[in-house]
Amino acid sequence: MVILDEANVAIDFKLISLSDVIDLIKNKPVHLDLILTGRYAPTEIIALADTVSDIQEIKHHYNKGIKDRAGIEY
Repeated sequence: MVILDEANVAIDFKLISLSDVIDLIKNKPVHLDLILTGRYAPTEIIALADTVSDIQEIKHHYNKGIKDRAGIEY
């Protein structure tokens, strides 16, 4: 299993190319589970995926001014 944390955000911010990620998905070993996380998943990635989840924020501590914490957010 390989987890590409926040890969979809990195694509959206143009930090990595969509075409490179699509090539990675299409050419990964059959036995490998590849997980991409993050908002803004391109429709091309969604079309290739076996499973897609949309998680909505209900409440977040950032809205109260609480900063990120070691061991929780990073």
